[in-house]
Amino acid sequence: MRRPARSRLEAAGITTPQLQGDYERARQLNAEHGRTYYLATRLLPPAKRPYVHALYGFARYADDIVDDLDPALGPYERAARFEGWSQQFLRSLETGASDDPVIRAVIDTMARWRIPSSYFADFLASMRMDLTVTQYQTYDDLAAYMWGSAAVIGLEMLPILGRADEGARPDALQAHAIDLGLAFQLTNFIRDVGDDLARGRIYLPQESLAACGVDRRRLERARATGTTARPVRDLIALEIERARVLYRSAAAGIELVHPSSQDCLRIALTLYSDILSVIEESGCDVFSRRASVSLGRRARVAGAGLARAQFSQRTRVRPAAARKPDRPADHAPGPRRRPADRAPFRT
Repeated sequence: MRRPARSRLEAAGITTPQLQGDYERARQLNAEHGRTYYLATRLLPPAKRPYVHALYGFARYADDIVDDLDPALGPYERAARFEGWSQQFLRSLETGASDDPVIRAVIDTMARWRIPSSYFADFLASMRMDLTVTQYQTYDDLAAYMWGSAAVIGLEMLPILGRADEGARPDALQAHAIDLGLAFQLTNFIRDVGDDLARGRIYLPQESLAACGVDRRRLERARATGTTARPVRDLIALEIERARVLYRSAAAGIELVHPSSQDCLRIALTLYSDILSVIEESGCDVFSRRASVSLGRRARVAGAGLARAQFSQRTRVRPAAARKPDRPADHAPGPRRRPADRAPFRT
């Protein structure tokens, strides 16, 4: 490992060679698979960055395991195999030991920041649903899936990102963190309708399809021809508005997190919501090409934030290992509020 990378990990209190290698592997997964997320993490202080890489790296890792299961197996056989892997992972969280570098980084992150293991269990439950569930009738049904696939990831991040006011109740941030996770996930579903359809899945709620006069056959025709008929464009526009409501809710919570984390969240929110703008500019066409934010736009949005982050990182940051940990109750959720209980926008 190069000295600059080792120095960044040491700034986070990660000093043993094995753990440094584990976190470096998680960082590589983030860099390979999450351009927008990875760019945003560069705005975090070095003392926070590796832990975010570990959480994202694990999410990517689990998703890859789902996709790589033997396609010759039936859906329930594949689900059973993934369940076996999930239980092994959860046991590793309990014992604090694993032979897998990414899992070791997650174990260390969870212990340092006192992240509830239930969040990881909920995430894996949603990943397992991808093996047997191909569509969702209502938004509430989809939101129950997104609780594990997206909302809990936002909650996992909260103790790392920190609070602007340490005396504030953590649950004041939780609703905003949940909505940011949901907004990111719904943006993916809108952009990737065609890719998901190729895997046999439709994430957009069936009630939304019905309201716009769309069914699976119409979506399959749009994917096959690369053309988007008016009813499909109306469907995409409807779901874009739902996502924008979530982004507005999430944006209201950015000032509640620690100042050293705010630029990271603003950049991630701006660039990911820009995907919706790109789709709108195409007339809500998501089949002729994959919507993406241009390199120039990413550079302009991130440039000022990166400059501020580099300036602030010249000051000494206390390593995570030396920080006084928060009380467990600070970051454990109260009565769990699944997004299905508080859907901000309904068809």
